[in-house]
Amino acid sequence: MAEQAYTDTDSYARGESEPALLTTTIGATLAATAEKFPDAVALIDAAIDRTWTYREFRRDVRALAAGLLRLGVAAGDRIGLWSPNRFEWVLTQFAAAEIGAILVVINPSYRRHELAYVLVQSGTTVVLAAERFRDSEYAEMLNDVRDQAPDLRQVVLFESGDFTELLAEPTADELAAVDAIAAGLRADDPINIQYTSGTTGSPKGVTLSHTNIGNNGFLVGELVNYTEADRICLPVPFYHCFGMVMGNLAAISHGSAMVIPGPAFDPSTALAAVEKYRCTSLYGVPTMFIAELALLDAGASYDLSSLRTGIMAGSPCPEAVMRRVIDEMNMSEVSICYGMTETSPVSTQTRSDDALDLRVGTVGRVGPHLEIKIVDPGTGDVLPRGEAGEFCTRGYSVMSGYWNQPEKTAEALDADGWMHTGDIAVMGDDGYVRITGRIKDMVIRGGENIYPREIEEFLYTHPDIVDAQVIGVPDEKYGEELMAWIQVRDGASPLDADAIREFAGGHISRHKIPKYVHVVDAFPMTVTGKVRKVEMRAKSIEFLGLDK
Repeated sequence: MAEQAYTDTDSYARGESEPALLTTTIGATLAATAEKFPDAVALIDAAIDRTWTYREFRRDVRALAAGLLRLGVAAGDRIGLWSPNRFEWVLTQFAAAEIGAILVVINPSYRRHELAYVLVQSGTTVVLAAERFRDSEYAEMLNDVRDQAPDLRQVVLFESGDFTELLAEPTADELAAVDAIAAGLRADDPINIQYTSGTTGSPKGVTLSHTNIGNNGFLVGELVNYTEADRICLPVPFYHCFGMVMGNLAAISHGSAMVIPGPAFDPSTALAAVEKYRCTSLYGVPTMFIAELALLDAGASYDLSSLRTGIMAGSPCPEAVMRRVIDEMNMSEVSICYGMTETSPVSTQTRSDDALDLRVGTVGRVGPHLEIKIVDPGTGDVLPRGEAGEFCTRGYSVMSGYWNQPEKTAEALDADGWMHTGDIAVMGDDGYVRITGRIKDMVIRGGENIYPREIEEFLYTHPDIVDAQVIGVPDEKYGEELMAWIQVRDGASPLDADAIREFAGGHISRHKIPKYVHVVDAFPMTVTGKVRKVEMRAKSIEFLGLDK
């Protein structure tokens, strides 16, 4: 098929061709960094106050890689990793890459049914896991599903002597075996399987290569100007691309430090780690930054003077939150990133020298070595700039496919290699992109297409609203009606539908004003901090009595 020609008025953009893409495996990238910056800090686990230099970190990674070989793990085998954030997680990530094992990262919130599905679907043979965390008994659940996962032959718990043995000092012959395997690996080999949330069916295993995630981490780090002097505070989960790619792989490709503030997100723990370890960068989804700002509002005091940058991603960021992060958290160079697991994940990113309105009002422009376009969801035709349509992307970052699911792969990837994201976006004349909603989130009220994102942005301007999420619920007259779930500030006056209607009157169209308002302390969330609108809709239908 002939390549389409685009004009300057089309919603199409191609990224820069510099810097050059990495052509090495993740293990080779780590080796080069450890040789260049052996005494730079590589990893800090705040929970145990332990620090590794790059020399020490690579030593332990290679030791664990040798230990995995002793278990019989071979290149191409699937290794499950099930744990909250801790140093063993990071060591396992890089040890698997060192010997070409495909790392299957398992959501820490999974229960037995989900766990069994992932183990069977991926053909996982070995699992490394924490024994437990909070109310999740990982060891117990793994034991319970052993009979359902015929390929699973061994489980190693981080707290056990078996894991200690895996980290034992390897012999010269064992290290030679690791090196021999590493020398035979290719950058386009699959190295990671990440399962999507599965809100519309069983989770799909996104299959990613060294080239995919190694380059995405490297280029994201380039655009926030990382060096060996940077320390990246990572309260985001490692099992997701945000933590393991934008965090860990960005760090090891620049000689920066990975700082684990705790096993899971806690705003006070994150800010305390920034202060104690003099972090220069802080990551989070918007809800995390909202929680950190709330701590500061409540009078908590942390020395954040070491911060200069960070990344906000995972879901659309309210402009008001972004402005406060810049002004009140000393993150003058904070970057907004947009993407999805299937694209390793980042497709667009703001730059540190972008004008403030672009950095708070868009998700940036196309990343290096990538293409993006906005198309009509129905016809697939590229739209003129300024018109809303489906965001698509193509390039080095796009997955090879869903593990053993060719039909699902064909639904997401077209014949020309474009990944169809399902997100609604608008590209401006300057090439910068705004995400305005999800195709599946779109509410159709009386024939009018309404994108909840627009209404959420308006609700954020209310002085007593901390956060807002808008969904559609069934309505006999209009087909769907709008409902807002809101969180309000402590001490604020009660807010109901009448109060919101009065506040919105004359500011947004009448059909965009929510009919229903529900005040909550928290939204149902995924582990990665994404709001579960499917669950919100189901609960709303139930308590509004719309299912009768």
